[in-house]
Amino acid sequence: MTNNNSKVAVVTGASQGIGAATVAAYRKLGWSVVANSRGITPSDDPGVLAVAGDIADPEVGPRVIEAGLREFGRIDTLVNNAGIFIAKPFTEYTAADFDAVTGINLRGFVAITQPAVAAMLEQGGGHVVTITTSLTDQANSSLASALASLTKGGLNSATKALAIEYATRGVRFNAVSPGIISTPMHPAETHDFLKALHPVGRMGAVSDITDAIVFLENAPFVTGEILHVDGGQSAGH
Repeated sequence: MTNNNSKVAVVTGASQGIGAATVAAYRKLGWSVVANSRGITPSDDPGVLAVAGDIADPEVGPRVIEAGLREFGRIDTLVNNAGIFIAKPFTEYTAADFDAVTGINLRGFVAITQPAVAAMLEQGGGHVVTITTSLTDQANSSLASALASLTKGGLNSATKALAIEYATRGVRFNAVSPGIISTPMHPAETHDFLKALHPVGRMGAVSDITDAIVFLENAPFVTGEILHVDGGQSAGH
């Protein structure tokens, strides 16, 4: 059974890949978790509250936070993991592509982070971790990614701005900036191409990202940090 006095993490994009692994990582730390994604199903684990909903809908973020507060009584960390990546030449992006990317990456971030921070301020502190991408630092001629850079680059900047805005009030803001991580979303036939995008010659593992999130969780003097977990991508190629 869950400990009602345990800390509580909220994880978006929680049904698979990095999100699902992040839920498991926080449970291993003894935390309760509020897990959100569009199609998430109820968990058998009493320490995990599944709240389904599309984070691009501005009503979903507040509903996720309210459900967590109702179930567990507090929100200690929010992991903004939900994101969408559409790789296309810049002139081929459609209005629908723009709405999809900005809806999840930007509007979804604001809609859930605002009520999460409000709850954290009431209880005296908290932590927000946002998953971005190292393509914002080191564009790659092999991968057209302007909308990812537009949105995720904004999240990196917002992470720093919010870290400073809330520095004296106990709420930390950090980002994890991954390279390309080996998850089921990348078909096996693309792996050689994706490995070559990293100076170390391989893709990252999901555990590389969850380890980084846990590091930031346990680093109370770290705020405003963009932690690159990218096999050297952000340094050059």
